[in-house]
Amino acid sequence: MDPRGRETAAPGSLTRPLSGLTRQWFWRLVDVAREYKQRQTMDAAAALGRRGENLAHRYLRARGMTVVARNVRLPDGSGEIDIVARDGAITVFVEVKARMTDAFGAPDRAISKEKQENITRAARYYAVRSGVTWDRVRFDVVSIVFTKPPSVSHNVDAFFLGRVM
Repeated sequence: MDPRGRETAAPGSLTRPLSGLTRQWFWRLVDVAREYKQRQTMDAAAALGRRGENLAHRYLRARGMTVVARNVRLPDGSGEIDIVARDGAITVFVEVKARMTDAFGAPDRAISKEKQENITRAARYYAVRSGVTWDRVRFDVVSIVFTKPPSVSHNVDAFFLGRVM
């Protein structure tokens, strides 16, 4: 307590949590700063992809998922998982596709069978290394079109190569 009887916090800590609106503005400011830095160091396509992954990350967290890893790659570089999340007891491997417009079709249409095989191979690698059983996994696709405001589409259980339905 200070001499006036008010409670004080340790240096560098917040005395109260941020309100919902303040938190949204704070994260938006952080995103703007991050995107500015990425535009300076990345090519346009990579910066757009990263921006989409950041938006998908927040979207999934807002829907109750826990993001456990991002940009998981195979050692040989042949496959990558954009986001690994947990939805209850299910491990979810998420592919994020982002576009500036949907003039050439929905972003998720760009996921070919070959891309699905690469994602599945990377997911198996992750599952073996982290002890996840293969019957407790799911593959989702988050499609983002950067309109004003951005359009986010979450395709749950979008594909699963080798699954017998």
